[in-house]
Amino acid sequence: MELRLAQGTPCWVSLLTHDLPGARAFYGELLGWTYSPGPGQLGAYVRAELDGTPVAGLGVSTTTGFPVQWTTYFAVDDADRTTQLVRECGGTVAVGPVQAERAGRMAIAADVSGAVFGLWQAEEHLGREAGEDPGGPAWAELLTPDADGAAAFYGTVLDRPVRSAADETALLVHGRPVAGIRHHADLRGHPPRWRTHFAVRDSALTARHTVELGGRVLVEPHDTARGRAARLADPQGGHFSVLEATGREQP
Repeated sequence: MELRLAQGTPCWVSLLTHDLPGARAFYGELLGWTYSPGPGQLGAYVRAELDGTPVAGLGVSTTTGFPVQWTTYFAVDDADRTTQLVRECGGTVAVGPVQAERAGRMAIAADVSGAVFGLWQAEEHLGREAGEDPGGPAWAELLTPDADGAAAFYGTVLDRPVRSAADETALLVHGRPVAGIRHHADLRGHPPRWRTHFAVRDSALTARHTVELGGRVLVEPHDTARGRAARLADPQGGHFSVLEATGREQP
């Protein structure tokens, strides 16, 4: 029997969009995804797969005015207890905890600065840890004007240590960085948010393909501490990033 991912590990990413067929076509062509039905508690929802393995979720946003966005989910041992901690630490809980059929128990919350994230208590659906397989999730990074406050919040809510460095603060699971917290004073009108990165073989080629499929390049491919990356947007306006696989374990 497979075990749940350790508490605090980013274990899933999910997109809420106003055009599910369009999103399916775009990401299927760009990242090589196929699809299977997912839990339907919150509306139409499919799981994106690579070689039969689920890597992400796509659902329909039913809230008027809600932006198209990717949400990072963190593995937790007890979704009910963790949502209570979110409230006690100054965050808010927008959805749940609710049972997603036999897949698991979930909640959607926001931290003290308003960045949205999810909690996932796995049952049949264990989720997927970030890695370097092209098309799969590669890294999660929070952009926030209050990195110190975010570090305290997530460290307490997820019961995991946080390590601070010169340019990035990282959430640790078993001593390994699993998500970044980056201070960003100028978010250019966007709220604080978790940024989803997908692994690709060539960020420049992926950026060009994004435009060919009707998306946009927000930031051209550039070098980062974790590899060559680009910031992109899908045709419905959902922002995401791509990160070239390096072939080595990140420190």
